[in-house]
Amino acid sequence: MPVFLFLFIIMPIAEMAVLIKVGGIIGVLNTIGLVLLTAVVGAWLLRQQGLATLLRANQRLNSGELPAKEVAEGLILAVGGALLLTPGFITDTVGFLCLLPGTRHWFVAQAMKRMVMSGQAGGFHFRAGGGQGPFTGQESPFGRQRPFDRDANGDIIEGEFQDQTESDRNRIEKK
Repeated sequence: MPVFLFLFIIMPIAEMAVLIKVGGIIGVLNTIGLVLLTAVVGAWLLRQQGLATLLRANQRLNSGELPAKEVAEGLILAVGGALLLTPGFITDTVGFLCLLPGTRHWFVAQAMKRMVMSGQAGGFHFRAGGGQGPFTGQESPFGRQRPFDRDANGDIIEGEFQDQTESDRNRIEKK
């Protein structure tokens, strides 16, 4: 609840206060022009950074690696783009921080640390990044394999089975 209070009540009031203050200093038309300029520059920067991130993700996929960092960067870029399209100087500042490579990489690093720590605490040992590929050792992104999924040679065994209840067995025995 406190997050929604901040996002939908406190943040718009703060944005209006800043816009009114800036409008009083530089004028209404200049303030509107500045808000439009930040949206245009933000859209250009979002396109540039988004394409670069997409190319890096494609390269990692082609090399057989999981592009976890690039996916996280893409999410932060989307948030930054949405914030830049929202009129206001506070959201524009946070949006530009999401789009600039240095701060975006820092945001991603913080998010990845939290994902690894929370994943380990929950018993899921997924590790992303690190230059060695997304998984360490024989770990699978789906957890441990059950022993009956593979035979002694490591081959997957496929087959069909039919579960017979006690009444089915009795009926078969009577015939």
